[in-house]
Amino acid sequence: MNSGILRILFVSDIVGAAGLDMLRSQIGFLREKYPYDLFIANGENAAEGKGLSSKMAEDLFAMGVDVITSGNHIWNRDNIFKLMEREFPVLRPLNYPEGCPGKGSCIARCGDGTEVGVINLQGRSFMYPIDCPFACLERELQSMKARGVRSVLVDFHAEATAEKKAFGFFADGRVSAVIGTHTHVQTADEQVLPNGTAYITDAGMTGPQHSVIGLDVDTAIERFRTQIPVHYKIAHGNCQLDGVAIGIRTETGKTDFIKRIHIEQR
Repeated sequence: MNSGILRILFVSDIVGAAGLDMLRSQIGFLREKYPYDLFIANGENAAEGKGLSSKMAEDLFAMGVDVITSGNHIWNRDNIFKLMEREFPVLRPLNYPEGCPGKGSCIARCGDGTEVGVINLQGRSFMYPIDCPFACLERELQSMKARGVRSVLVDFHAEATAEKKAFGFFADGRVSAVIGTHTHVQTADEQVLPNGTAYITDAGMTGPQHSVIGLDVDTAIERFRTQIPVHYKIAHGNCQLDGVAIGIRTETGKTDFIKRIHIEQR
């Protein structure tokens, strides 16, 4: 950790084996270009676009990922329930009903012992009407602050940009960062909000470039033209890697900077 700045690397929405391979090929570059103390990745689309397998989670941890976040597709693979029973830091959205397998938050420990709270929440606009993410954040922050955790990152997995923006301002000054995920299209609005919270509406996607948010183009067109649920098919070809690098002041938990990352495979 450098001069009281905690550096977090967040890699967004990894899609399929191609997305995993793209991340694996860029690990060395990321370490050099964006030195980090904590590495977080959203892995809910790693298993052929929907879900996460135990093997893929183990691959991500072997690459150096410290925490895997997710979203509404985390339930698409049966073996995820067994994975969530283990001690791996694989998160599902916190605001699913009480009694759901797994956990929606964790406290990660950096190499020097600094603790960072990671919270996974899901939006409700155009998605499942689960518990209120705003209220869930308030409850979870009380618990983390009671433990003395100053730095907190939220992966807000949501469809509507307005809901994401509203949530960002709601959380401003109360968490270190709000990183939007789910739509797979990186937005150009990374910023530090007035009270010190890093924010981006959507951090993007790590997966095939020539695609419709990771889906094979012809398959996607057919789904929209016919309105028939055609089998999901991952695109092929060159990939991209999207995410953000964030610097947080450890004394205050306020954000010093947020940088958008977009790497294209050549």
